Amino acid sequence: MTNGTEKLALVIGATGGFGGAMARGLLADGWRIRALHRDPQRVARAEPAFDWVAGDAMVESDVVVAATGAEIIVHGASPPGYRNWAKLAPTMLANTLAAAKASGARILFPGNVYNFGPDAFPTLTEASPQNPTTRKGRIRVAMEQTLRDSGGRVLIVRAGDFIGTRPGSDWLSLGMIRRGKPLGAVTYAGPLEIAHAWTWLPDMAETFVRLLAGDLADFEDFHMQGYAITGHVLVAALQSLTDRKLRVSRLPWIALQAAAPFNESLREMLEMRYLWETPVLMDNARLVQRLGAEPRTPLPEALAQALAGLDASPAMTTLKAA
Repeated sequence: MTNGTEKLALVIGATGGFGGAMARGLLADGWRIRALHRDPQRVARAEPAFDWVAGDAMVESDVVVAATGAEIIVHGASPPGYRNWAKLAPTMLANTLAAAKASGARILFPGNVYNFGPDAFPTLTEASPQNPTTRKGRIRVAMEQTLRDSGGRVLIVRAGDFIGTRPGSDWLSLGMIRRGKPLGAVTYAGPLEIAHAWTWLPDMAETFVRLLAGDLADFEDFHMQGYAITGHVLVAALQSLTDRKLRVSRLPWIALQAAAPFNESLREMLEMRYLWETPVLMDNARLVQRLGAEPRTPLPEALAQALAGLDASPAMTTLKAA
């Protein structure tokens, strides 16, 4: 911290993609990290620098107690594999709000493109209409409106599809590449020529950290541009990490639709198909005005770290320098 005083951040979801990136980013900036987990002894060895405390994001009293003394609460809680969103996601947010009210902490909330429908495409600003056509989108809009109406201090950063180093509810690890296998093939969800927004989670964490260092109103929201790239560019970046040609195929949406009645995660993924059929990009003008520039790691470097974290590095080939 620039003032030399260690501040406390409660991170909910520190073992996940966004929560983990936020915890590490805040720790590097001098914050003390208190991480909530149902089984802290099991996960503490992987991140020994965090102060792990026992608790469940679904139990209000657990979150309220864990937030005691915290200046910020990172809401990184998310139902894995999109499962049972309608019940779990709003409940976990309500518990975070209760903890923020009790402690006076600011809530840090990761937003995404689910809030927006086709009437707002292709370029999304903070002022774009939020008229989602999907169930998850309506849930996200309601959650953000709850945050806005809470009267508390809130910082939202919205970004495109996440790229991280941990398996989770992101397209890279859920279906584009095979985890635990050397990179040899890519399954892309849409037409390769259509532009799509991606965000490297450590860059998102750095964006939150930099915003916290400035003057913030009680409620603030910003958009990150991230990597505004076509599928061709993404595949080429992955290709640059290996000396063999990657096999590229389209996601078999029809097959997913046939299997969806028997798999909740597939049903939830199918809702998002519309986001791949047209350009969906984020306008970061307000963020750049505030920070001067958006944190952005070179794409090959980010992908190399992501593949290593997903145990999908091209280990059987020659890994080129990013």
